[in-house]
Parts: sequence; structure tokens; C-alpha cells
Amino acid sequence: MAEGLLRGRRVLIVEDEFMLAEDMSQQLAEAGALVLGPAQSLERAFELLTAADVLDAAVLDVNLHGKQVYPIADTLLERHVPFVFTTGYDASTLPARFKSMSCYAKPVDMSRLIETLQAAIAAAHQS
Repeated sequence: MAEGLLRGRRVLIVEDEFMLAEDMSQQLAEAGALVLGPAQSLERAFELLTAADVLDAAVLDVNLHGKQVYPIADTLLERHVPFVFTTGYDASTLPARFKSMSCYAKPVDMSRLIETLQAAIAAAHQS
């Protein structure tokens, strides 16, 4: 596993599938991340986002109980916080404004996801 790649980085998880959310939380924590969430609804995601004074990255499930996660993604874009999408659907359905964002099909390859988050955080700190 990519132990330490995310050491000390605050990563928000927005995922409504309990087992996937728990597995993702555990693996991100093993990679050194300080995990916020997982949030299983838009409302909870906004609460965590508002309460976080520092947020380094986020992992967003596109569909939360039938609601799209795009309002959270828009807020993250405004705050210049890197994020990746996860989805059980075709990534081509993402709105045009998110086409450049990484999108992982479920089941998620956590090693690749962690490496992508680490690279996105590093790139965000360069700019």
C-alpha cells in the first residue's frame, strides 16, 4: 500500500455506500491521511466542508442516494481544493466543467486513487 503518501493531509470522503466508505476511509488513513467523514449525504458533506479550516483533497461519489454531488464539487473548485470522482456509472455523463477531473469506476483501485490524490495535492501546492 502507499503508506505515508498522504501523511497529515486532510481528505474529505463523500460516499453513500457504507462498506466502500469504510474501506476507503481505512485505506486513506493507512496512507497517512486525516479522513473527514465519510459523509453519506450532501447535507453532511457541506457540514464537514464548512467546518474544515484546512482541506487538502476530497473523494466524491457522483451519486448520493439519487442526488448529484456537483454542488460539493463546485464549492471545492471555488476553494481550489483538488478532488476525484468515484462512480458506478459511465464517466462520460459528468458535466463539461468536470471533464478534466479524475474519475474512478467502482470498485475503486485504491492504490491508483491514493497516488492521484497525492499528485493532485502536490500540484495544488505548486500553484
